[in-house]
Amino acid sequence: MPLVAGVDSSTQSTKVQLRDLHTGRLVAKATSSHPSTAPPRSEHDPEVWWHALKLALAGLVDHLEDVVAISVAAQQHGLVVLDSDGNVIRPAKLWNDTESAPEARDLVERLGRDGWARACGSVPVPAFTITKLAWLANHEPDAFARVARVMLPHDYLTWRLTDAFVTDRGDASGTGWWDPAAGVYRPDLLEMVADRPDWLDLLPRVLGPTDSSGEVTAGEAAATGLRPETLVGPGTGDNMAAALGLGLRAGDAVMSLGTSGTVYTVSTMPAADPSGRVAGFADASGRFLPLVCTLNATKVTDAVGAWLGLARGELAAEALAGPSGSGGVVLVPYFDGERTPDLPDATGAWRGLRTSTTRAELARSAHEGVVCSLLEGLDALRSAGASVDGNLFLIGGGAESMAYRRIAAELHGAPVIVPAVSETVAAGACIQAAVVAGRDIGETAGDWGLGEGEVIEPSGTSDASAVRLAYRAAVS
Repeated sequence: MPLVAGVDSSTQSTKVQLRDLHTGRLVAKATSSHPSTAPPRSEHDPEVWWHALKLALAGLVDHLEDVVAISVAAQQHGLVVLDSDGNVIRPAKLWNDTESAPEARDLVERLGRDGWARACGSVPVPAFTITKLAWLANHEPDAFARVARVMLPHDYLTWRLTDAFVTDRGDASGTGWWDPAAGVYRPDLLEMVADRPDWLDLLPRVLGPTDSSGEVTAGEAAATGLRPETLVGPGTGDNMAAALGLGLRAGDAVMSLGTSGTVYTVSTMPAADPSGRVAGFADASGRFLPLVCTLNATKVTDAVGAWLGLARGELAAEALAGPSGSGGVVLVPYFDGERTPDLPDATGAWRGLRTSTTRAELARSAHEGVVCSLLEGLDALRSAGASVDGNLFLIGGGAESMAYRRIAAELHGAPVIVPAVSETVAAGACIQAAVVAGRDIGETAGDWGLGEGEVIEPSGTSDASAVRLAYRAAVS
């Protein structure tokens, strides 16, 4: 039975799924953790990801002989720099590293918000790779001078597997130096980082959605347990892989509740939002992926649970016991600064606390604050011209919480779908692997039934508009 492998190398861990090439049935999966990290300095040695991938594959060794293709999806935006010998120069700055906030402000001032939106579909914030590259040039000029290759996390893992210096259009669109509308690099944008004549030589070749990166090399086959002839897909960013894994259609939207939060949709037209709220990314299917990202999602409720001495399930139960609107208590969830809105130095806050405030109200306010933040992102997508009136899928670790499910449906004022498939990023990477093994990219998710799931209906007992108005007043 031929299998495909999909890798999700996230901030927290590496997950690998093995699926039947023909039916999409999940055959096996494994996980290996990464060291914890947090803003303002959030960095990993890329070797951590490679080691975690090898460990996860080692847990699947009984099936690896049947794997015909593999593809890697990973956290977006991280900056990996190599020297001319292929050595990592310094730890990779991750997407949630906010030390480059001054560089982001400088870059925006130099070209203007409209100029950036036209140039690459997005206005740089500290998450974007170009701001991290500018930070490196400003703060570690000796290291910057040694840079011979610039990569993203998924590029690095693909390179380790194949020795191919490549990326894909989805992940490239989050760098700040690739134009998703025209499908080209913009070295003129990189010249604002530093005056180098060789910028294009430092960047990977951009693959299309159905292109293969090559085959696993003999040396890395021995290191990973994969067969040397195993095909490797183009790889992509985590959000692009999740959209692919759900078979997302135009008009459908995703609310992802992980450590951070994202809201996105697919579109046949590129987006360019000069306000900076919406990132005009490309997707992994040949279309576009307008997206809003927040730094703070389930880590907010995890922190509140720890303060209250409650495990996740206990916190969810308390939240569901609390009243809609949390008795007037509103949580501003900007615990570790915020990306949308662009407030890297912000902190969280509770509004409306009284001596009569209950534990249930605190628990519910934490969930409502996170959901309201992401629903503001859904409104931003709509304001930017994206169609988001189809299904709303709820994914990520937070989607396992009944509190998040019910509160999301109530505040959205419409049903939400929790897909039956878990780990949608790894599932999307499996689809990429299946495509380079011969399957159709537009049909595979549907054939495999990956978008099916539980429908959560709103209860009709919450005043969603009042809750969201209170949230807007608290964050304004």
